Amino acid sequence: MQFTRRLRQGVKDGSITCSVRIWQRPHVKAGGIYPMEEGHILVESVREIALGDVNGDLARRSGFLGVVDLLKVAKHGSGEKVYLVEFEYLPPDA
Repeated sequence: MQFTRRLRQGVKDGSITCSVRIWQRPHVKAGGIYPMEEGHILVESVREIALGDVNGDLARRSGFLGVVDLLKVAKHGSGEKVYLVEFEYLPPDA
């Protein structure tokens, strides 16, 4: 999974443990392990949610100031489906 530079430290320190993505289809799967800089991301769950489920609390849990800030980054290409990805960062020594 890729994260914008400003979110990477929060992912590494465990303060960010979820991500909202707008895709045509999921690009990760639950149980999958994906490289991220020195460590890896372990995807715990992926589920489709409604755009209306994206609120200020979820945006802040994802490392953003609010919903508008999150949506500027979450939209990739022509995707229309909204996915909530819950994950854990695995440091290199894990």
